[in-house]
Amino acid sequence: MSRRPIIAIPSRFAASTSALRYAAVVTARTLADAVYRAGGEPFLMHPVGAEEAAARLALADGLLLPGGGDLDPAAYGESVAHDAVYDVDAVQDAFDLAAARHALAEGLPTLAICRGLQVVNVALGGRLDQHMESGHRHLVHPVGVRAGSLLARTVGAEKIEVSCYHHQCASALGEGLVATAHAADGTVEAVELAEGRGWFLGVQWHPEDTAHTDVPNRRLFDALVEKAGG
Repeated sequence: MSRRPIIAIPSRFAASTSALRYAAVVTARTLADAVYRAGGEPFLMHPVGAEEAAARLALADGLLLPGGGDLDPAAYGESVAHDAVYDVDAVQDAFDLAAARHALAEGLPTLAICRGLQVVNVALGGRLDQHMESGHRHLVHPVGVRAGSLLARTVGAEKIEVSCYHHQCASALGEGLVATAHAADGTVEAVELAEGRGWFLGVQWHPEDTAHTDVPNRRLFDALVEKAGG
């Protein structure tokens, strides 16, 4: 059996988990399952030591930036945080931003999910809406995909059903990013690079929620692992 491509997934800090006595470093099982199902080896990275992120990612064939809590608004130039901003962690932010910048600079195949899309957007100088009054929490809805985009070619459709859980979104796109999917209310639901090294897609929804039964969402993980193995 050939070696599975290694997909680095920065873990998330958790105050507690049911199986451990103390605070934990975790990832969503559905996310790791989706990568493994696609033929990849999920490699859960301890999200500390931003200054070492590039060197540590040298062992990875691809990067998956997962969902999680909110970025510190100061990262995109806003000095006052909305009351709804939650789970901000400076160590997590620094690591994720460093990982994103390295992956984009080196052309490391990257899939960015929910917070991950927001991290990439901020890393490239973009901004976020700190709180959408009509948030997309526990919401399954259709998104329209731009014809001819990398996303359309990857999922094989120009309209797909997506599972969302977010209260923030991109309000101004970072340098080089283009929006390639939108919700009916105009929310940017996917981004990719107009020009860039390697393979990159960012989606605001959670494809891992439905990847086990929904072909278009599963294809996002399939494509990441394929490109990482390439």
